[in-house]
Amino acid sequence: MKMTEYPVTTRPDQADICLLDGSDGTRKMNVGEFSRSTISLNAPMMHRLLFRGQNLGSSVTANQKTAITNGTFEDLYLGDYWVIGGTTWRIVDFDYWYGTGDTECAEHHVVIMPDSNLGQATMNATATTSGGYSGCQMRSANMNTAKSTIQGAFGSSILNHREYLINAVSSGYPSAGVWTDSEIELPNEPMIFGSYIYTPGSTGSITPKRYTNSATQLALFAVDPTFICKPAGVSARIAYWLRDAVNGTSFVRVSSYGSPQDTSATQSYGIRPVFGITG
Repeated sequence: MKMTEYPVTTRPDQADICLLDGSDGTRKMNVGEFSRSTISLNAPMMHRLLFRGQNLGSSVTANQKTAITNGTFEDLYLGDYWVIGGTTWRIVDFDYWYGTGDTECAEHHVVIMPDSNLGQATMNATATTSGGYSGCQMRSANMNTAKSTIQGAFGSSILNHREYLINAVSSGYPSAGVWTDSEIELPNEPMIFGSYIYTPGSTGSITPKRYTNSATQLALFAVDPTFICKPAGVSARIAYWLRDAVNGTSFVRVSSYGSPQDTSATQSYGIRPVFGITG
């Protein structure tokens, strides 16, 4: 049968098959994979714009580590995930911190957040933000169990990079920060929502310290905002802490409604950390 004699269609299905022919012989490929691979063939960062949502298995394979290390991100796409220890670990961005920091981050990486909270806790035992996120009890102790869970799942693959963290709040305004070795942290407002919302801005006479090298929205939340509070497959909406100080007594959290909310540091809410992995 001639090609011109086949039935006409105006829209392919994901499961349709196309044929490829070249030095490796004639092979078949489904249309969905063909469209993704051709778009990203010569542009690895297209992987952060193409949502796939595929299960990648129960561990990071040697091939996946190689694809991360060399920065091609072959067969890794936004929204893909591993299921390890009963937790879904979702790819939310690629090379987010690459090239940033007072010491430059030079390792290619994918950025991961769990679909569910890894427990819940308070930011501080008392209603204060005086030490900022850098000096709060959440970072020093309360998220240790969550960190252990992440370390158990990803071990030596966890990215160590430099992060600028607020370490002082004066008169209710973030007032100072410090460059810090960072592996696992709470996200900030820009990473989730794309901008500061509750974190106070300049008054004209007071300029808050809002300096950060995590200043843009993570790609997953730009492409599919439902993952902010209702990740795929999660039965109930989730609420969790962010690391931004709002005033002298409150930090920001993501509410189960999907909006930012100022909340006393003594309240107990979810821990949903963000971190990178390398090869």
